[in-house]
Amino acid sequence: MSLVANIIVDVPALQTNKPYTYIIPEVLTDVIQPGMRVVVPFGKGSRKVQGFVVEIKEQTATEIKLKAIESLMDSYPVLTMELLQLGEFLAYQTFSFQIKCYQTMLPAVMRAKYSKKIKIIDEIPETLLWDIFKGKDELSWEEAERQNVLTDLIQLEKEDKVEIDYDVKDKAVVKKIKKIKPALSFEAYEEIREYLRSNAKKQKLFIDILQSMDSETSLSYAELKAFGVTPSTIRSGLEKNWCDVFHEEIYRDPFASSTFEKTRPLPLNQDQAHAFSKIYQTIKEDEHDVFLLQGVTGSGKTEVYLQTIKEVIDKGEGALMLVPEIALTPQMVQRFKSRFGDEVAVLHSGLSNGEKYDEWRKIEKEEAKVVVGARSSIFAPIKNIGIIIIDEEHETSYKQEEFPKYHARDVAIWRGEYHKCPVVLGSATPSLESRARATKGVYSLLELKHRVNDYPMPAVDVIDMREEAKRGNHSMFSEALLTGLKKRIDKQEQSVLLLNRRGFSSFVMCRDCGFVLECPNCDISQTLHMDTRTMKCHYCGHEESIPKKCPKCDSRSIRYYGTGTQKVEKELNELLIDASIIRMDVDTTRKKGSHEKLLNRFANKEANILLGTQMIAKGLDYPDVTLVGVINADTALGLPDFRSAEKTFQLLTQVSGRSGRGEKEGQVIIQSYNPEHYAIQYAKQHDYDSFYKREMHLRHLSEYSPYYYLLKISVSHENEMTAAKKIRQYTDFIRPSLSEKAIILGPTPKSIARTHNRYHFQVLIKYKQEKELTEKIHQLLTETQKEQARGTFISIDYQPLDFI
Repeated sequence: MSLVANIIVDVPALQTNKPYTYIIPEVLTDVIQPGMRVVVPFGKGSRKVQGFVVEIKEQTATEIKLKAIESLMDSYPVLTMELLQLGEFLAYQTFSFQIKCYQTMLPAVMRAKYSKKIKIIDEIPETLLWDIFKGKDELSWEEAERQNVLTDLIQLEKEDKVEIDYDVKDKAVVKKIKKIKPALSFEAYEEIREYLRSNAKKQKLFIDILQSMDSETSLSYAELKAFGVTPSTIRSGLEKNWCDVFHEEIYRDPFASSTFEKTRPLPLNQDQAHAFSKIYQTIKEDEHDVFLLQGVTGSGKTEVYLQTIKEVIDKGEGALMLVPEIALTPQMVQRFKSRFGDEVAVLHSGLSNGEKYDEWRKIEKEEAKVVVGARSSIFAPIKNIGIIIIDEEHETSYKQEEFPKYHARDVAIWRGEYHKCPVVLGSATPSLESRARATKGVYSLLELKHRVNDYPMPAVDVIDMREEAKRGNHSMFSEALLTGLKKRIDKQEQSVLLLNRRGFSSFVMCRDCGFVLECPNCDISQTLHMDTRTMKCHYCGHEESIPKKCPKCDSRSIRYYGTGTQKVEKELNELLIDASIIRMDVDTTRKKGSHEKLLNRFANKEANILLGTQMIAKGLDYPDVTLVGVINADTALGLPDFRSAEKTFQLLTQVSGRSGRGEKEGQVIIQSYNPEHYAIQYAKQHDYDSFYKREMHLRHLSEYSPYYYLLKISVSHENEMTAAKKIRQYTDFIRPSLSEKAIILGPTPKSIARTHNRYHFQVLIKYKQEKELTEKIHQLLTETQKEQARGTFISIDYQPLDFI
């Protein structure tokens, strides 16, 4: 009986989570496996589309004439059975399509269009050489398919006699170097030496080197150059058949220039030892549990991570370690590489496509046991996971804002259940959702209540900027903060300054008529950037020159308002002549490796002040930082977001924790125009538990998460009336599936009603248990695809984190 394959196909205008069945051609029967990508004919015109094989089974009797698979895209499964099942779960939970989930799991280089060649790298039978390769050393994949010889070639690949070379359009291909190996015996080289001229020193040197090598040894061109052998000598040797040249695959190492001193496990204090033993117990017994490791800043959570991972490695299993942002990775990579060396692979957006592809292949080939990376590394193809750790689990960057809108925490828990291993969620300020689950016993709570070596938490002073203004101080720096900065400079200590905004000023405004320069595409003011002397929109990227006069009234009374990192840096340099400042924001960290370079400069004390946005608020550990200043603590409090107090408390607590992490006493100065706010007061006292109780009470009263599940449906269109009409239609479509207990908010325009020349409307559904809602939303997703093709964009967000 013939075999068929169930395939999830990629048809942009008609996506579905139901697989299509195709006949497997006889030539592919022994080759094809679930997890491979294929090309199949689709539709009446039999156009060619890509797809993922999710199942292979025997064909049953059917009246429908099935189409056959056209060709294979891979010689091995690019997704494991686990990841195929995970894609199905994600598509259902996040209201998206499996094809998108599968594509998200692969590195970008594998999503690009590419051609494939099969190259001979070792001796193959003469018959195959002439019958298949026609005497050449390579063959295109398409030609191999036409000859029906893929089965033979994949077997040769398994025997390391041929390799499949991916020629990717963006050139993120397998990297190789030329190497030389001896082609003759020791005695043959002796004979050659006798006939060389006495002054042929370079050639004699080359012969000496070749003689010293055995058949298993090879040297790269760079290594031969170091010995004094020139390229022309190598060319001459190749022409005379003294040696053979071949290409050896190497990995692009993003940390090749870095040095990592080996570190040893540190002694654990009582709280750390208790946390370690609880996690280790589940590792030892192959049990799944979710631990919430809540530890104050500087309490040694990372050491607990490192020591539990060591147990997993010793057991022959792998570990996944997630960090929230690229800015955190340099120090985390340093710690992990120093402890585990080459067993660590790193995946984050700061790497090139080629580097990411190589790191992914190291994991896929089981050459790396530990993966450290940002959100998408949760899909790393580790085959035997022993522990998954999410550091700073409260961070919103773990939620993807594009389809599929997954949260890394949910994926981690699913994979933890699959592998029967622990999941550790670490934070000094856990999200209310995670802490509520720990309180209910859904998660196991582990607490680290004290800093390592019992270093004290830093003293926090809250400065009322209204009082500063009354005293005539209209600077962005309070007297206390300026004095504190001067004191640290005099003592050769370091300071960290947080400003929750980038750019020079928030906006430019005409003082005569009140005109504010807005983006032509979005309902938001443009931001002034003095380094490029331009106005920029941080939503759509629109850019224009700074206006010299008001476009509305022609007045020259154009002034800059608000505060940005560039402006703070400028004023600091004027007020503190001795200050050396490193500025870290989106604008100074665009280039590859810039995060690490800036942080290394600060670590080497090339600057005494680190000024930055949220990216400096967490994870940084410098013993000489004794002052942390927060220039504007109120930034998030005025946003239309029920989590604004939680985000403010978390940010202030995290940035406060950068101070006094060594033996020197730390201080934190928080500037605010609303100093009485409970989020600021509890952050001042380092009191998470009191904040949690108060915020949970308010969430209960307002009927928000974690007491209710949330579902946000957004619609956008170039025409405002069309967008408003569609969101109302979709709301009316959903309403009958809801019980009276569900709460519908909206539809209403979004806080920023227009971006990218599109109008945005949204509706928010709050619910506890709605049996029919999930199926209804999936029905909405499927039925609106044609409308999306006509310009009505719909976004469905389960448990949204962004409301602006």
